[in-house]
Amino acid sequence: MKVVLFCGGMGMRMREYSETIPKPMVPIGYRPIIWHIMKYYAHYGHKEFVLCLGHKADVIKNYFRNYDECVSNDFVLDAGKVNLLASDIHDWKITFVDTGLKSNIGMRLAAVQKHVTGEEIFLANYSDGLSDVPLPDVIEKFKESGAIASFVSVKPKASFHMMHADEKGRVKSIEHISHTGARINGGFFVFRSAIFNFMEEGDELVEAPFHRLIKINALFSYAHEGFWACMDTFKEQLELEDLYGKGNAPWAVWNGH
Repeated sequence: MKVVLFCGGMGMRMREYSETIPKPMVPIGYRPIIWHIMKYYAHYGHKEFVLCLGHKADVIKNYFRNYDECVSNDFVLDAGKVNLLASDIHDWKITFVDTGLKSNIGMRLAAVQKHVTGEEIFLANYSDGLSDVPLPDVIEKFKESGAIASFVSVKPKASFHMMHADEKGRVKSIEHISHTGARINGGFFVFRSAIFNFMEEGDELVEAPFHRLIKINALFSYAHEGFWACMDTFKEQLELEDLYGKGNAPWAVWNGH
């Protein structure tokens, strides 16, 4: 299955990086987060990628055009010649598509429709979150559901409190959001090609199209209880970097995690 990666946003909450590189290129260890996401999908056999580019597209293009396998693979240097002992992306097929500087996610998906033509089912990702969600199970449950679209739902980790108040502002309940049973969209999608029939020009993906699918009971959610983390802020990047540095990166399923 082809994997559509939304990697054209401005990443305004990552200003420490976004003025020089796009958010998907923010590093975790030796490689940018987009590489970790692609490596995750490739581990499960999905090695055809469609990158929806926008902000600083040239940085992403140049990274893969000048990809250095030696950075994250063992190799032997023999008389000045590099002999790789392993390889990351030699069998990946990557399509780079300019989907607009300020396009929303729905517009970016619509812009690459022709690149997933013929795919009965394809995958997609926001490109800013990492997880150990079992992808084969996600796909199988989606097929069994008969739905047109699905996403992985996760429990929010933010330190917010959810509250309810009456019309006079009197608080009736308050508790940490993690204790409320609330779940959020984790950004790991599975779509049937019919998703494009529910999209109109300019639509944001999870607004109008998803609501249209809800009306016909065609939107499915896979509840994941394992690891999931989003990299929206510099602090979250540091937390992921720390996990990776300690050899405790649950999303690195290719290492047996």
